[in-house]
Amino acid sequence: MKEIGFVVMACFALVFAAAQNRADSDPVTKVLALENVWNQAEARKDTKAMDALLDNALVYVDYDGSFQTKAEFLSRVKSAASQPQQEITESVTGHMFGGTVIVTGLYRAKGMENGKSYVRRGRFVDTWTLKAGSWVCVASQATPIAH
Repeated sequence: MKEIGFVVMACFALVFAAAQNRADSDPVTKVLALENVWNQAEARKDTKAMDALLDNALVYVDYDGSFQTKAEFLSRVKSAASQPQQEITESVTGHMFGGTVIVTGLYRAKGMENGKSYVRRGRFVDTWTLKAGSWVCVASQATPIAH
């Protein structure tokens, strides 16, 4: 009889753990989808969509170490001179910590800047939090990787 009780408890524990994992991963899945929306909006220079994704107090540290506010970042996205012609993200993962999701990944960008072509490769870290029922990015940082 003890064995049956143990099996029932073990099954209950597995079901509870699976349900917990699904609940924890659901916000991560949503945020990873928002990362894709961000990439598409940036490629289309859709600052209205970007505005909805980014917190008003956004902290953005670019690949060159420069700091940008939300307004500065959106202004750069809108400007034709600084946009990459191609940007690809890969190895993107998300991890939830309380009400925050940290997204990490790799990026490759090709484009023109000041009349010269460039290719950049780096890692990024984006920090998302749930505010008023919507996930918004509060911090983003990019670090170049040597070729």
